[in-house]
This record gives sequence, C-alpha cells and structure tokens, in this order.
Amino acid sequence: MTNATQYFAADSARIDLLVVKDMVAANTRVLDIGCGDGTLLRMLAEERGVDARGMELSQRGVNDCVAKGLSVIQGDADTDLADYPDDSFDYVILSQTLQATRNPRRVLEQMLRIGKRAIVSFPNFGHWSIRLQIMFAGRMPITENLPLAWYETPNIHFCTIRDFVALVDEVDAQIDRAVALDPSGAPMRVNAPWWVWNLFGEQAVFLLERRA
Repeated sequence: MTNATQYFAADSARIDLLVVKDMVAANTRVLDIGCGDGTLLRMLAEERGVDARGMELSQRGVNDCVAKGLSVIQGDADTDLADYPDDSFDYVILSQTLQATRNPRRVLEQMLRIGKRAIVSFPNFGHWSIRLQIMFAGRMPITENLPLAWYETPNIHFCTIRDFVALVDEVDAQIDRAVALDPSGAPMRVNAPWWVWNLFGEQAVFLLERRA
C-alpha cells in the first residue's frame, strides 16, 4: 500500500478514489460520471488498464481531461445517461457527485442500466460531527468533506449511509461491497452494523449490481 499511503498524504479528501480504484477489475470498460479533472480516470487507465471514458458537466473539467489525453465528453448525469444503451460499460462510477444531482434515484437507476456494476461514493451526512453542529450550533455544517456554506454548495440532496442503503433496496439493486471511511481515511470494520457506519463513517463507497 505504499502508493496509497503517498496518495493519502497528498490528498486526504479524496481517499475514496483509491477505494474505487480497488473495486474496478483490470481491462474493463469504465464510465466515470462527474470525472472532474480526470484524476480517477487517469489512475484507472494507468494502473488497471481500463477503457476509461468520462462525463463532466463543467467545460473546465472537460478541458483538463482532454489535455491529459483522456476520453471525456461534456454532459449532465441527470439528462444524458439516457443516451447510452444497456450494458455499455462494466463499471459506471459516480464519486462524490450523487448529492449534487437533481434526481439521485433516477441517476442510480440509469447507472445500473448502462453498467453491469455501479460504484458510488458520497459524504455521510449522518456522521456524528455533523449531527453535533446541527444540534448545538443550529446551522448547516461545514466539514472537510463538505467545505462550502449552504448558500454556495453544489450539494442539493444530502444523504446518510442508511439513506443510501434504503435507496439501493428501492431500485432493486444489491450491495457487492461497501466501505466506510473514518475521518483519517482508514476503512472501518467490515462487519460493523449500519448504525455504527452511519455514526462514525465520514464517507462511504458502495459497489452495486442489479439483482439477478
């Protein structure tokens, strides 16, 4: 885990990208939705040898990706996933973006339609520090993973880990693997009950697939 340790030190806020990378099998077809500057896509292409494609809403992000030689188009997860045929990819990834979509359920359903598997990471709004800020300060929380004030954040649908697990059931999907990360970026105990993850996990990563 030498490379991972170095990456954690460099960018502790995106440790989830390393967890996502470890969930993706080598030499597969991948679509990264909301791929930003292409950090994850580049990592997957170089270390997993995947056929890496991306979709990014911002023109700046698209330009950054294209400058790195990545195959990325400008698009909106809420509207443009419908253009892809069924089973176009082995993995469809949405990292730290679900809470910024207008219709998270529809986006997740589309991901599971166009991909054999879906990987989703998100900040956990049920973390104890967020609960305390709301309880004692009476204001929307600001944390390392949610650094912007309520009036400037792109996040419009916050959720907790338990909320997401309930959504997975509603869209008739199953969880193949799940990882909750504590504030230091360390994975929490795999066999811990959901309420423990919901209280102490600062962010989570889920690998999903459609039910047979």
